[in-house]
Amino acid sequence: MSIRTRLTLSYVGFFAIALLALHVGLYLIVRSVLLNSVDNELRLGVEVLRRGFAESNQTAYVYFRDDQLHAILRQPPVRNFEATSLYVQFFDADGNLVGRSPNIGDGDLAAALALDEQRFARALEGEEQITTIEYGNLQVRELMAPLRFRNPVTRREEIVGVLQVARSMAETRYALQLLFYALTVGGVVVLLAAARGGAWLTRAAFRPIDEIAQTAQSIVRAEDLSRRIPVPPAADELQRLTITVNDLLARLEELFNHQRRFIADVSHELRTPLTAMQGNLEVLARGAARDPQLLNESLDDMRREVARLIRMVNDLLLLARDDAGIQIRREPVELDTLLLETHRELRPLAGQVQLRIGEEDQVIVIGDRDRIKQALLNLGVNAIQHTPPGGVVTLSLARRDGYAALSVADTGYGIAPQDLPYIFERFYRADRSRRHNGGGAGLGLSIVRSVVEAHGGQVLVSSEPGKGSVFTMLLPLAPQPNGAAPPAHDSVPDSVLQTVDAP
Repeated sequence: MSIRTRLTLSYVGFFAIALLALHVGLYLIVRSVLLNSVDNELRLGVEVLRRGFAESNQTAYVYFRDDQLHAILRQPPVRNFEATSLYVQFFDADGNLVGRSPNIGDGDLAAALALDEQRFARALEGEEQITTIEYGNLQVRELMAPLRFRNPVTRREEIVGVLQVARSMAETRYALQLLFYALTVGGVVVLLAAARGGAWLTRAAFRPIDEIAQTAQSIVRAEDLSRRIPVPPAADELQRLTITVNDLLARLEELFNHQRRFIADVSHELRTPLTAMQGNLEVLARGAARDPQLLNESLDDMRREVARLIRMVNDLLLLARDDAGIQIRREPVELDTLLLETHRELRPLAGQVQLRIGEEDQVIVIGDRDRIKQALLNLGVNAIQHTPPGGVVTLSLARRDGYAALSVADTGYGIAPQDLPYIFERFYRADRSRRHNGGGAGLGLSIVRSVVEAHGGQVLVSSEPGKGSVFTMLLPLAPQPNGAAPPAHDSVPDSVLQTVDAP
């Protein structure tokens, strides 16, 4: 069952429950109002009988017999109700029927209004009772009330009989039946309309989602991640969903292009040393193995290419570990000592490039010593490779507002402004001015950025073509020995960024 169908059924179900509760409440309210109207009519009839009885017996005839006081009373005006919808009977204190309205007759109505001993007894005790009586198909509403007379001698009220006032419930029952049928038929019609309207609303609401699904399917079939889903004009949840899906497609396109470029670059970088090794093997196969000089040259070339492959694989493994989110070691690192070690290891590679140490502060950070050293070595090797003979490469360490600034400055060829935003991407190569002396596989700067960001820092570069470049690694300082923490920043403050000057 589709979501659209489930939503429609749920909507109709909830609507049906609410409609049923409304109809039941409405029916009960109307029924209560109708019954109250009938009861008020019965009470009004009793009041009229009592008032007529009192007026007609203001001068009652009283006499003594057998030392007891007796009064001759006129009965209530029950015959006056012949032309009304009320049925009236009057019983004396002994339960004898004294008077009856002519509209009762001698049929089922008279049988239905026969005296009930229990209700009669409670009425003699002064209690008024309203009861619904059903006799066959006949239904009447009955009120039994005591009839009081004020004795002129004793000046006390006495119950001299019981009034029975009734009214047929046929009209009320018919009105309630009409109301029930109207509510039932109307409810069914409303539910059908609600089901139709719910289906239309869900179809209209899901139409943009269907368009999103169809567009996504067409993108999958066509393998064209450059396509985008049209954004609905209404600023609602569907617009946000569409924008999110488009952002997702853009991210997937970027990742897909990056992966494709990455695979192409890896293939190219691996092909170069493998081709060189294959050429040397062919030279050896043609007889160079019998020539010691050619043999040594071929072996040296293959060793260099194998070492190059090993470095590339190690760099790729390191970047893969960073992508996987593997935690680095967290221990105090003395950067001034690490700077001197890096200087000593780079001197054999400097050749005719002058390698020197500039500013050197005593700085301690918390991090992975080997990874930081590898990043600094990558910057140093990169600077030496792209600095012509006679140039200068300077290693520096300074304290900058809660950060340690490890800088490698060179007086080399520099980097073109259009290349600066991309030099930290994997396998990215700057223009030809950065390719002197061979160069590596284009992974060194990517490793530098990965290491620095893993330590919560930032790597900065400033360069001017023909004058050189300055690469700076900003790493958060370690807490002070007295327990005071260095200034905390969500990002590298502008005061630190402004201290990184162009060469």
